[in-house]
Amino acid sequence: MLLRSLAAVNGPLMFHQSGGCCDGSAPMCFPQGEFKLGGADVHLGDVNIADAGDSPVLVPVWMSREQFEVWQHTHLTIDVVVGRGAGFSLEAPTGKRFLIRSRLM
Repeated sequence: MLLRSLAAVNGPLMFHQSGGCCDGSAPMCFPQGEFKLGGADVHLGDVNIADAGDSPVLVPVWMSREQFEVWQHTHLTIDVVVGRGAGFSLEAPTGKRFLIRSRLM
């Protein structure tokens, strides 16, 4: 799993989904604490990257409040696809990238 391998190298991780253009429209993966969160960010939940039966290893997922207002009625899935990752996101050199898939609720 891509997140497990990134965590093995970088330690605890986090995602941030902003509403920007270009790289900002993709979920960005950072070492926890490297991306500075503010009062305009919403915690959507956590992704558990632990193997079945192991203690949870949680990757928090954050989104800008402005983007949340647009997507609050959607089911969001963070997927991994082949391609070049966002410039500042940890998966950039892996040949894979994170992608948000959404479904209206």
